[in-house]
Amino acid sequence: MSAQTSSAPDVIIAGAGMAGVTLALALADGGLKAVLVDPLPFDAQTAPTFDGRASAISFSAFRQWRALGAAEHLEPHAQRIEQILVTDAKTPGAAAGPPLPFALRFDAAEIADRCEGEPLGYLIENRHIRAGLAATAQARGIEVLAPVKVTGVEAGVGAAKVTLSDGRVLSAPLVVGCEGRNSVVRRAAGIGVIGWGYGQSGVVATVGLERGHQGVAYEHFLPSGPFAILPLTGDRASLVWTESAARGEALRGASDEAFHAHLMRRFGDFLGKVEVLGPRFVYPLSLQLAERFHTERLALVGDAAHGVHPIAGQGLNLGLKDAAAMAQVLSEAVRLGEDIGSAAVLERYARWRRVDTISNAIAFDAFVRIFSNDNPALRLARGAGMALVNRIGPARRFFMQEAGGAVGDLPKLLRGESLAA
Repeated sequence: MSAQTSSAPDVIIAGAGMAGVTLALALADGGLKAVLVDPLPFDAQTAPTFDGRASAISFSAFRQWRALGAAEHLEPHAQRIEQILVTDAKTPGAAAGPPLPFALRFDAAEIADRCEGEPLGYLIENRHIRAGLAATAQARGIEVLAPVKVTGVEAGVGAAKVTLSDGRVLSAPLVVGCEGRNSVVRRAAGIGVIGWGYGQSGVVATVGLERGHQGVAYEHFLPSGPFAILPLTGDRASLVWTESAARGEALRGASDEAFHAHLMRRFGDFLGKVEVLGPRFVYPLSLQLAERFHTERLALVGDAAHGVHPIAGQGLNLGLKDAAAMAQVLSEAVRLGEDIGSAAVLERYARWRRVDTISNAIAFDAFVRIFSNDNPALRLARGAGMALVNRIGPARRFFMQEAGGAVGDLPKLLRGESLAA
């Protein structure tokens, strides 16, 4: 952390979370100076009690971190996802028994020749991601102003001004809101949001497993919503299961014994005994999309632009794609002598990210509505659809590459290429 900025930045980034720090590193790779502003210092963000979630990171997003020099800090904590098993059943223990007629299996070996042997993705605990990115930012000399809040943003001719809670005023050609769903920058830009709550909560816990998970991620669609068993390093797993908001709150306050009993009813016994490690977390689930990605001198990245349901594990990946696209657009604009805060430059970023973001949000919302219910006819239809995709190799391989972020017009960083090259 630094007490004051040493020189005028090109970009002020409000929010030093995972997407914000990645953006700062990507901009530095492209030759631009960014300053990060956050209400919390890095040490607070990496505490075990701050964020109990783990994130599924697409192999293209991890390539970006390699290109930015963060991989050495992240790889010791990254669990390769070798297979994903999706089932639709009343109880989640189906993975142990005979193959179900309505199941879908993805295997990294099927696309190894297309993605240089990468896994389907990586599972990393958020606290380790935050710590690794913080270490990389500090090594690269990225300025971080924390703990301090952005209290006001004003776009003017040639620059935007940011007022901080300690009274300082910063100025830069561009300000990026990367501070989550309650973005101050978004409000200052007058950008509205559309969305809705699902009346659901995501219950998160880390568990130790008696039997090894072999790098397999399980997602079981149950009547109350999806139940995911996500492999972590050291024969551990991150559990994410969806419950009604009321039931989620009840689980938050349940005794350890009651919580474990509820967990085991959903988990089954196919990985042996399960031990809950550390605290449990409960997060409300909703969809929120910004009506626009930018105005003059102000732009949005990550959850400030789009907050989605975790059903497909792609929320952070969308933000990391934003970071890669924005950094490339801005670095190219600098080389062309353009004003990086101009509407014309920022519209290129928005155009690059708009279709992918909206299409994914619509798909995730549809998945939630199709799979979070127990309608017999709908169960039959969705099961038949899963079985059909499972039997069509090209379709299965397309979905794997899509989840890995390897489909479409990819920014250089997502291809593992430096912007400085």
